[in-house]
Order: sequence, then structure tokens, then C-alpha cells
Amino acid sequence: MHESSVLSEPSRAPRHALCVALIVLLWLALYVPGLWSPPLLDDADSVHAEAAREMMLRHDWSTLYVNGLRYLEKAPLLYWSIAASYSVFGVTDWAARLPLALGVLALLLATYSIGRHHFDTQAGLYAALALGLSFGPYIFTRILIPDILVALWLTIGLHCFLLTLEQPRPSLAACWGLAVTAALNVLTKGLIGVVFPVAIIVAYLLLTRNLRHLLRMRLASSIAVFFAVAAPWHIVAALRNPAAGEAKSFFWFYFVNEHFLRYLNKRFPRDYDTVPLVLFWAMALLFLLPWSAYAFKAVACVPHRLRELTALDRRGRALLLSAITIAVIIGFFSFSSRQEYYVLPVLPALALIIGAWLSQEQRSPTPSPLRRAGQRTALTSFLVAVPLALSAWGLLLFSQRVPPQSELADLLTSNPSEYALSFGHIFDLTPRAMGMFRPQLLLIGVAFFFGTLASWLLRRRNRTGAANLALALMMLVSLQCVHSALVTFAPILSSRALSDAVAKLYRPNDVIVVNGAYEDASTLNFYGHLPLHVLNSRENGNLYVGSLFPDAPAVFENDASFARLWRGTGRVFVFTAQNQIPALLQQTGYLTIARSGGKLILENHP
Repeated sequence: MHESSVLSEPSRAPRHALCVALIVLLWLALYVPGLWSPPLLDDADSVHAEAAREMMLRHDWSTLYVNGLRYLEKAPLLYWSIAASYSVFGVTDWAARLPLALGVLALLLATYSIGRHHFDTQAGLYAALALGLSFGPYIFTRILIPDILVALWLTIGLHCFLLTLEQPRPSLAACWGLAVTAALNVLTKGLIGVVFPVAIIVAYLLLTRNLRHLLRMRLASSIAVFFAVAAPWHIVAALRNPAAGEAKSFFWFYFVNEHFLRYLNKRFPRDYDTVPLVLFWAMALLFLLPWSAYAFKAVACVPHRLRELTALDRRGRALLLSAITIAVIIGFFSFSSRQEYYVLPVLPALALIIGAWLSQEQRSPTPSPLRRAGQRTALTSFLVAVPLALSAWGLLLFSQRVPPQSELADLLTSNPSEYALSFGHIFDLTPRAMGMFRPQLLLIGVAFFFGTLASWLLRRRNRTGAANLALALMMLVSLQCVHSALVTFAPILSSRALSDAVAKLYRPNDVIVVNGAYEDASTLNFYGHLPLHVLNSRENGNLYVGSLFPDAPAVFENDASFARLWRGTGRVFVFTAQNQIPALLQQTGYLTIARSGGKLILENHP
């Protein structure tokens, strides 16, 4: 039976140009609108955007600064790309997000091309769609963190390695491509950029009893290329940031504190939390839903008998390397401190395995074991989606309508212990607060119910391409709802409105004091270009390291110095949570300048 869409032709491969166009259209529909909304969030989002802004203003591409203090914890590539974007488009939030969005597009196209090369065009397309139309990659590219770029460089690098296995003598392009991508990954996220590909490749060669292949990979020149790309920044950063005063050297902060001590969960300051191990293991499946429902069948097709591993074809090599990639990365982080987004580099490999299986299912005869397995999995997905959809509709029915001018912050609970995790504020939601998300609850329930139902019914009719298209449309609607919900939640997670309010009043010599950590109000620093002082939180955030250097500006206040500022003749603004107003202000009185998202801007006198 012939099917009509590019996703559903069983008799011939979909056209390459049409597949590329479909991937680009998907990216335009999902990721481009998110460049402009919601506003940048407090903490990592606006901190990283501000680091790139100060890099551009200082013309210093070796040392990151935030709020005038050195920020030595991070590798520079993401900040270089954002600063370059500012130079072309100006300092805006959408310019800050553009490099990461382009990185997503590059990853989708790379995943498609790799799947097309090692499996077939349809497999590459399904892998790219699974990666682009799932919760994990979408949610964790709403924040300016580099982990999706780690996935990009690792995926391309491992493809280069697979090419060396196909060539009689590995080419310079393949060997140096692997070296360059590893170096770029080191400049993106640190030492895991080289640890991951080395561990994955060595594990692969050991399993296939082909360790001698390393000697064919032009190691001397490849290592030279790697250091030529990766080493210069590290050397310059070390020379410009030696130990001084209380501060230890760049090498200690960057390698010892940020790499080894963080891995051992002993990094200082400890401003992060660790995801429970079992939940972390499940993250890859959760982040790639609904496509990961087919992961169990797909992974079972990976070559695993030892006698098979020494004579693999192109497809078998790609499947085995993808499975090893998943195992190495998940295993590596199982023994370390873990954040939710650490699983992102696993997702392209898992998407490729799933894409290969979906394509094989679609090309299999009718009936066949693969077709029956797809039908059973689709039915299971529908049975799981039914209670999820009913839960969404139940929340919709029991949620309370709220007046149009209601503040979401007034409807939430507070769970500070959860905020060290990304999107920890989701635990603040209450039945009353859910009333602010009624359209999203309705649409997500409809999408999941009818999307999984259509996938099952269409698979029963052996229209697997149309079934996968139904899942794609389901996720397109769901991710649009996620974006809409983030916009609604933005006043809680971002202080953009407060930044706009205080920027209109701010004059030179005024002082803005954050009652809490700098990261709590970092959007004021980015959007208003306003320097911030911090009250009693020097050791509770990422500015602590920079504060130890002798040239650090005096931006940290204690109770005594803050009292002198507040009672002095100068004008002082205070950023604070509305339930944490400092005792001094309650004693002396204050003016409320602005209120948004449960946060206030207060003033001592006009």
C-alpha cells in the first residue's frame, strides 16, 4: 500500500531536498518564535547573556566577567558566539539566543545527515524529527546553557570516527574532523569534550577487537590539531588570571573546582542539586517522549553478540557506537553530581537508534514482526497517554478561574529547596495557579489523546508513515503549549519588568542592592545594564570566585554597610522577594517602586 507523505513512502526513499526543507520548517516553527519570548530568565539565562555582553564591551575574549567580577568557571565558546551575535545584531535577548537556536538547527541537520549516511534517508529524517519534536531538547534550549552544543560536536565527531572505519586508510578530513570537534567541545563544556569521545571510541574498538585501528587514525597530526584548537584559550586565560591575593589561579578554579570537585559533588560554592540516580537513568527516555516508546524495540536490534561484533556492516557499526555512547555518558554521570540536562548529549544517539528502527518498521512487509511490534507499542503509548490526558483535563476542570489582572506569584507556593534544579519552580504550582494555564491543559490533553490514538489506529492499518506524522503533529502542538506556559510563568522566573521599571529611575551614583544572591536579579544587570550590589550572599553564588581577586569591585554588602547606604543621603534601590523584606527596611520605612512575580523594587527616598 502506498502512502502519500514524505514520511510515509514505503516503496521509495523520501527526497533529500524535501527532508531538509521539512527539518528547517520544523525549526522555524518551534525555535524561531522562542527567540523573542519569554524574556531571559534570572540565574543562568541572563547571567550567561551578561557575561557575553561584558566580554564584548571589554574586548577581552579570554576572561569572562559578570557584574564587573571575573567569572572563571565556564568554557568560552558559547560566550564567544553570543558576543559575536551582539556585535552584528546589537545587545538584545533574541541576539543572545540566536547562536543556541542555530546550534539546534545544525544538530537536527547533522543527525539527519548521519542517519541518512549510515542507515537510509527515512531513518535520518525520523531521527531528526524525534530529536526536534521532544521535550528535552526543546526545554533545555530555552536557557542559555551549552549542553545541546556538546551533543552537536560529539555527534559530528563520532560520525567522523565511523568514517575512518569505512576507509582503507583513514583520511585527514575524518581524523582531523574528530580532533576539531573534540577541541570545540572542550571549548564548549570542558574536559568532557575529550573524555567522552575517547572513552566511547576505545570501548567500541575493544568490543570489536580492533584496538589497532587507533594506530591508523593519524594520531600525531590529530593530537596536534586538537591542541592547536583547544590549547590557546586555556593558556591565555591562565596567564591573565594567575593566583592573586585570596584568589587561586585560573587552573585551580577551572579544572580542580569546576571539573574534579564538581564531579565529586564537592565544588564550592555548592549552588546546585543532584538528580536522583534512577530518575537520571530515566531522563533520556522521558526527554525523548513519545519517540522513546520505541526505544526498547530499537535497542534490541543493536548488535550485541560478541561473535557478530568483529564483522559489522555500516548500519551495525552505527547502531553499536550509538548504544555505547548512551552507556558511556549515562555511566559517567551516574557517579557524579547530576543535573537534568546532563543527559542531552545522549539524545542524538538514542534518536538515531529509534529512527533506524522506525524506518525499518515502515519498510518491512505486511504483516511482519516489526509491524506487529510497532502496533503493540503504539497501543501501549495510547494506554499511557489516556490517564495523562485525563489528568490534564481533570486539572482543567478543578482549576479555578482567576481574574484577568491576577498575579501568578500570588497563587503559588514556595519551595526554595527545589530551585537548585532546573525548572524547580514547577513544584510551586497549586490548583489555583493551574487556572492560569487552562488553554495549555486543554490542548495538551487533546494532543496526547488523539495523537497517540491516531498513531495506533493508523499502524493497525499499516500506515506507519502517517502514524508517525500524527505523533509529530501531537508534539508540535504540545511544544507550542510549553512555550505558551513558559511565557505565562515568565514573571516568576524573570525580573525583566522590574528591570524596566528601575532603569527609568536610575541615575549615576544610585545603588541597587539585591537582597539575596546576584543570580536572583541578574536580569536587572543584563536588561538595564545596571551594576548590582549583593547583600549577605557573597558565598552563595558564582560571583564568589571573582570576588577574591584584588581588582574585584566592592559590590558585596553586609548588614552594617547596607545600613549606612540605606540611611545615607544617596538613593538606594533594593530588589527583594516580597516575603523577605529586610528588617532594616521594615523599621525605617520604604517606597515601593515596582512589583512583579512576587518580587519588589523598594527605594529609601526619591
